[in-house]
Amino acid sequence: MLVSMKRVLFLCTGNSCRSHMGEGWLRHLGGDRYESLSAGAKPSGSVHPLAIQVMAEAGVDISQHRSKSIAEFAGQKLDVLVTVCDNARESCPVFAGAKRTIHQSFDDPAQATGSDAEKLVVFRRVRDEIRGWVENFLKSSK
Repeated sequence: MLVSMKRVLFLCTGNSCRSHMGEGWLRHLGGDRYESLSAGAKPSGSVHPLAIQVMAEAGVDISQHRSKSIAEFAGQKLDVLVTVCDNARESCPVFAGAKRTIHQSFDDPAQATGSDAEKLVVFRRVRDEIRGWVENFLKSSK
């Protein structure tokens, strides 16, 4: 029996950190059961280098990801839209192509201040929180 992959899109405002972490974790942990995607309501134009670094530390390569707009997915069907910040939820309260929308807000590590070492603490915490959320999502989606 052929089972089709579920399409999951992680959406945040800038598509520079959290949505890429979600996309990376789902691809890494969900295997071939999911097509994992990410976008931003107002894309920043780049993936934050510290997001790439902390995901690499955890064995997940997001270095080839690019920042993209939710507009790229207009007219496409999605099984699940996951908004990972309050701004994205407000910017895109309805995405016509999504069968289900889940909101799970995470702190924006791109807003972290201080030295690089202090910023990395925030990036690692958010990375681990997103991993935990994705693991629970996968358990509940079986």
